[in-house]
Amino acid sequence: MEKTKINLDIILPEIPDDRDRCVTRLIGQLQSTRGIDKVHMIPGKKDQPAQLCFHYDATRISLSEVQQIAEKAGAGLTETYGHLLLDTTGVRHPRHARLIETRLRRQKAMQYVSVAGTGTIQLEYNKKQTTKAAVLRWVEQAGLRINHVEDFQGASHTAPAMAGADKDPDHQHTHGGIFGERSELIFALLCGALLAAGFGWSYLNAVGEYVVIGCYMAAYFFGGFYTAKEAVQAVIKGEFEIDFLMLVAAIGAAALGQWAEGALLLFLFSLGHSLEHYAMQKAKKSITALSALAPKTALLKAGGDLKEVRIESLQPGDIIVVQPNSKIAADGIVVKGSSSVNQAPVTGESIPVEKLPAPEGSRAVENTDRLDSQYKVFAGSINGAAALDIQVTKLAADSTIARLVQLVNEAETQKSPTQTFTDKLEKYYVPSVLILVVLLLFAFLVVDESFSASFYRAMAVLVAASPCALAISTPSAVLSGVARAARGGVLIKGGKPLEDLGALTAVAFDKTGTLTEGKPKLTGVYPLAGTGEEQLLETVVAVERLSDHPLAAAIVKGGRERLKREVALAEKASAIQGRGLQATYKGDEVYVGNRALFSEKDGALPDAIDGQVAALENAGNTTMLVQRDGQFMGIITLMDTARPEAKEVLEQLSELGIRKMIMLTGDNQEVAKAIGTAIGLTDIRGTCCRNKRSRRSKNCVQTKRKSRWWATE
Repeated sequence: MEKTKINLDIILPEIPDDRDRCVTRLIGQLQSTRGIDKVHMIPGKKDQPAQLCFHYDATRISLSEVQQIAEKAGAGLTETYGHLLLDTTGVRHPRHARLIETRLRRQKAMQYVSVAGTGTIQLEYNKKQTTKAAVLRWVEQAGLRINHVEDFQGASHTAPAMAGADKDPDHQHTHGGIFGERSELIFALLCGALLAAGFGWSYLNAVGEYVVIGCYMAAYFFGGFYTAKEAVQAVIKGEFEIDFLMLVAAIGAAALGQWAEGALLLFLFSLGHSLEHYAMQKAKKSITALSALAPKTALLKAGGDLKEVRIESLQPGDIIVVQPNSKIAADGIVVKGSSSVNQAPVTGESIPVEKLPAPEGSRAVENTDRLDSQYKVFAGSINGAAALDIQVTKLAADSTIARLVQLVNEAETQKSPTQTFTDKLEKYYVPSVLILVVLLLFAFLVVDESFSASFYRAMAVLVAASPCALAISTPSAVLSGVARAARGGVLIKGGKPLEDLGALTAVAFDKTGTLTEGKPKLTGVYPLAGTGEEQLLETVVAVERLSDHPLAAAIVKGGRERLKREVALAEKASAIQGRGLQATYKGDEVYVGNRALFSEKDGALPDAIDGQVAALENAGNTTMLVQRDGQFMGIITLMDTARPEAKEVLEQLSELGIRKMIMLTGDNQEVAKAIGTAIGLTDIRGTCCRNKRSRRSKNCVQTKRKSRWWATE
């Protein structure tokens, strides 16, 4: 039995990810093929797409036949099934999302529909039974406005709303009103205030019964306004859901003279609605913020001119110009210029990375994966002080940031097991309660009692059976949990991961900006023989004030805090790209830079200094040497330090039962270990440091790209 692996994106290029249903269909087809014993999925990793692994009998089928059969089966599925991910406006809350799901599933061509409360919709449809345009029209007819369409074919676009859609009352955002977007919340609070007033006045003999009932009726109006509006819209379309049942229950309570109970029911339901909407909007805003990491336009180089274009129009091979201190618009390789690039928004590396032009013979787009990381840049990262010419290597829809946003949007549509269960239960619960209530209304025909007694019993059952908790608990809890986490900087990918938090025994953290401050700080000043600490700080601050490099800013800030005074500026500064800075201070020539600067300038560092620098770097520091008038003055160290609260948080997690706490980072292992050990992590995984000694460690492994080494300890 032999094996072969084929990249999934070659066989099924149009699927959103390896969880798609077409993958299951494909595996089912291939496993029934003569000579193929087993087919299984190998999930994708950072540097490698998902793959299908084929176990086949080489005596019955050849390798080329396996590849041909796989590609043919994939092509057939691609021709049959289309996949769309839509960003829409008009979904009011999770129950409304469920109604839209139900409406879309009624279309025969629909294979799969999932609608998130935030308006993200994931669809799969049969291309032989309908068209993409028809699918989009069905979505618009459901009362939604389509803002963006991702069709997983390398083409995404903004879709205009259906003509006249704005006139559709169901299309309007029904949570608006005389108080704007907060109208529903204000209505719910008014309902609660009137309910409390009526309940309190009912105990005062001086207040008449009509005043109390008037308060309750006003509470009914404010609490039931949006509930009635949505219930009527649903009933007109032949759908009965929780909103309708809650409204009928409130009316039934009033019919029994229990105005307070009915008003309380509507208050709880309307408050749940409004809080649900608030949580949904907060969650959507936190996710939308991811898209803002990359700019919307780029400066395209066309001949000798620069033209501002939308990033969607960029093609692989185009040359764009990135100005100093601006965001990089596309994934690509540097072809001109050198600069420090802050990659923390994308990779989490705390210290800016020096980028250099790629060698001319290796700039072909197809060779990008084989290039060293020092030549490659990501959309969303921030350029430093020098302009860069970048050759685009990926479409905007395929950039690192775009894929991240896409994955998060897909995750939004995934429901938790509890949400799925309550959705199914609601589907049968509402009509069952209504049928039971109707039967109880006619109980007087078979039981010796009056109609009024049967009516009273039926209304009592209706009020008691109103599933207020079922209606608002799960969706509200999930959305509130996701939104609350987002406010704290934690992005949870849907309901299922949120529910799984309760059973976790291990947690993995990113380092930069999560466990650490996310920016370098001056951590050490080490004067060498004949130099005082104050003299060293004064010299280095005077020189670094002339630089706009992030490390220079950290040195200046930390130096001023230690000196507690201002320092005069140096003169005649010139940057040495990727190495450091040269300037004149009080008539002396001063160099501030890394080891590479002085190795190139002086041939080699003195052994004692080289050993001290190595020891500091092995402890996780970024080091800068200071030389004045040919003599070394000392060493400055910087580090992205741990957040003050990080250690306490990890201790609390340990008390909650988390046994394993892991840190993953793009920084080298020495930096990661210095931070992780100090705050109490159990596992620390960073890249191996750049010297050959650490690469020979048994805890250091090489990835597919030979330039990248990862620590496993």
